[in-house]
Amino acid sequence: MFRLPTLVSSAAAAALLAFAPAASAQDNDAAALARYRQAEAIATTNLATFDTLDFDVFSNQQWDRLAESHGPDIIVHWPDGHTTRGIERHISDLKAMFTYAPDTRIKQHPVRIGSGEWTAVVGVMEGTFTLPMVTADGTVIQPTGKSFVLPMATVSHWTADGVMDEEYLFWDNQTYMTQLGLAQ
Repeated sequence: MFRLPTLVSSAAAAALLAFAPAASAQDNDAAALARYRQAEAIATTNLATFDTLDFDVFSNQQWDRLAESHGPDIIVHWPDGHTTRGIERHISDLKAMFTYAPDTRIKQHPVRIGSGEWTAVVGVMEGTFTLPMVTADGTVIQPTGKSFVLPMATVSHWTADGVMDEEYLFWDNQTYMTQLGLAQ
């Protein structure tokens, strides 16, 4: 008689174990879905912040707002190959773009991709070369009056605080200079 409950308990345990992998797989699926949804929510928020950055902050030269999207020690990789560190240096480089083309703007991101703390956007940068351009060696290049419409892309890594700590900027500098009338 004592063995019967043991047999029943063993049978019940065997039945539970038979269903355990299915329950475990469902738990894993639910956890994976939750992680995916969280990553999507983070990416959606960061992409909205990035739209504001380009459409409002960059296009309207609101440099006092750049910290809404950029961390204080941001690392920026520029299309010409140089890399900078720090938001103040980044602001200085961005301001330089407006000295010769004060109407520079980005008003569209036809491609927006995000996954968790990473985002990528493709945009269109436009402007007109209407003021003298001073190069790094002090040479002054007179304006050509030519406009540019340039595809660009930015790949960014975001922190848990909702600001970028690293940014990769891409556009074709040869096309940029050609459209400005400075290259062929």
